[in-house]
Amino acid sequence: MQQHAGSARDMGEAGHAPTAPGAGDPTHVTFPGGAVHGTSTVLAVVPVDGRTAVITGQTPFHPVDHTWPDHPADRGSITVAGRRHPVVDCLIGAVEAGGPGTGTLRAGSDIPVRRDAEGWRWLVLHMVEDFEPAAVGEPCELTVDAPHRHALSAGHTACHLASLALNEAVAGRWRKETAADVAGVPDFDGAALVTSRIHPYGSRDTYRLGKSLRRKGFTTEGLAEELPRIAEQVTARIEEWIARDVPVRIVAEGPGVTDRRWMCVGEGEGALRFACGGTHAASTGRLGAASVTFVLSEDGAQLVMETTVRQPDGAAPNS
Repeated sequence: MQQHAGSARDMGEAGHAPTAPGAGDPTHVTFPGGAVHGTSTVLAVVPVDGRTAVITGQTPFHPVDHTWPDHPADRGSITVAGRRHPVVDCLIGAVEAGGPGTGTLRAGSDIPVRRDAEGWRWLVLHMVEDFEPAAVGEPCELTVDAPHRHALSAGHTACHLASLALNEAVAGRWRKETAADVAGVPDFDGAALVTSRIHPYGSRDTYRLGKSLRRKGFTTEGLAEELPRIAEQVTARIEEWIARDVPVRIVAEGPGVTDRRWMCVGEGEGALRFACGGTHAASTGRLGAASVTFVLSEDGAQLVMETTVRQPDGAAPNS
C-alpha cells in the first residue's frame, strides 16, 4: 500500500474549529480493545484534497500511520442525524501547538514530524466524500466494517509471527553477534526489513540483503537453495502457534491515537511483546491455515516473504 497524500488545511473559521469539550485533546481511540462501534461528537469538518475529514472526540477506527504505513485503514461509516456517510479512508492528522502554522491541519504524508513528536495535537481523520459543516457539535455513530477489520488484523498478527519464525529459521547464518528479537533470537527481520505491507489475511515483507547486512555478519551464500527448507520451517512454526491458540492482546499507554501500544502474544512472564500500532486477532487460533513463500531477486540483493492465512471455516469475523 502506498503512503497517503495529504495537504495542509486551516483549522480556523473556514475549517470549523472544534469547540466541544475536550477539543484540544488528541483523538481517543478504542480499537486497541477490539471496538468496532462507538458514539461521539463531531468536533470539526475540514476539506482535505477534494474530500472531507470528519474529526470526532473518540473513535473505534484505526487510521493508517503516516510514518510507517504498513497497516491499511479501517473502513466503515459515520451516521449523523440518521444519515449514513461511508468512511472511504482514515488518516492521521496533526495540528502544531503554538508558533507558526498554529491551527493548520496536516494530513497523512504532509505531516512533517514523526507521530511521537511533542508540541503537536494528533487526530484521526475520517475521510468521507460529502459531509455538512453544520454537523459540527452533533452526536454521531461510528461503525467499522468488522469483517474487513478482522481480515487485516489476522494479516498483521500473522506478519509478526512470520518475522519471528524467519528469525529462527536463519539464525544459523549469523557469523557475528547481533541484536536479538523479542524471543531472544538474532533479529534478521529488524536488521534487513525495508518495507512491510499488511493486506487482508496476509502480508508482504521485503528484505535487503546488501553489503550492510553482510558486514553485520549475515551470510547469504547458498540462501537460494535453502529457501524451500526455510519456507517449510517458517510455515510449520506459524502453524504451531495457530494450533496452540495463544491469546493476543494490545496494551496501550493511554487513549490517544499516538500513545504507544504493544501487541502481546501469550500471557504472564512468557508473553512476547512487540511495539505495534495496528490491530490484531484476539488469538493465534483465529488465523486458520498458514502459508509462507519466498522470492529472491536474481542478483540476490532482495528477499520477499509472502505470508497468507485464512479464516477458519465458520469462525466469527471478530478481531
